[in-house]
Order: sequence, then C-alpha cells, then structure tokens
Amino acid sequence: MGESAESQSFFRRHWEGWKDFWVERFSIIDNYSRFIKRENPLPSWSDSDVEAFIASDPVHGPTLKTAREAVKFAATGSVIGAVSTAAISWKYSRSPHGALLSFGAGAVFGWTFGQEFASHWLQLYRLDTMAAQVKFLEWWENKAGGRS
Repeated sequence: MGESAESQSFFRRHWEGWKDFWVERFSIIDNYSRFIKRENPLPSWSDSDVEAFIASDPVHGPTLKTAREAVKFAATGSVIGAVSTAAISWKYSRSPHGALLSFGAGAVFGWTFGQEFASHWLQLYRLDTMAAQVKFLEWWENKAGGRS
C-alpha cells in the first residue's frame, strides 16, 4: 500500500496503528484454522479418545484434563444461574417471557462466573490450555487418518 498517511482515511490509519494489537488478541484463529478449514472435517471423538490422549501425553494430557474439569464448573454455574434468575424473575413478575429471558441471561452469566471460578480454583491461568487443545487436535488428526 503505497498510500501516504495524509491520503489514508481516519479508519485506515487507526487500523494500521492497532493491527498488531488485535492480531495478537485473536491468535486463536491462527491456532485452530488448520482444523476448521479442512476439506474433510475431523471425525467426532469420544471421551475414551480424550482419555487415551491424556494417558499418552505427559505434558499436555494433565492440562487438557484440567480444562475439561473446568467445563463442569462452568456448566454447573450455568444451571444455577439460569434456574435462580428465572425463579426470581417469575416470583416478582409472573411474566413467562421475562422468566425465559432471565433464564437465558442467567445461563450465560452463570457460565461466565463458573468459568472464572474454575480458572481460580483449578489455577488455569498457570496452564496453556490452548496449546493442550491444539496438541489433542493434532493427535486426533494423526490418529483419525492423517492430514487432508
């Protein structure tokens, strides 16, 4: 782009100034793109496949197991949040659509709080869970029949 700084729009200059910042924040796209953008999608895996990976990889296996445990915290938080907010909404408004909306919002908030609780309880901030998940996907890709 041979444009001078004066001829670029405000948004183009702003984007160029912050592009590296946002690329770093959305690196998840680079990590998972080769598994998502396949000609033939990866086949589904079962819990026994995940357990086989956990047993076979002493570095990333325990991290993946801990990340899977965190999902249980988040799901529990989601259920508690959904039921409690829907119950409170129903108690005070007797509005079916209000209870339904608060059920959905409570599920999202509960999932978020459950994930935060798991992050602290299981100390996920010390682990590289994304690397463990990518290693599992690589392992599964090789086990399921190689690269496309």
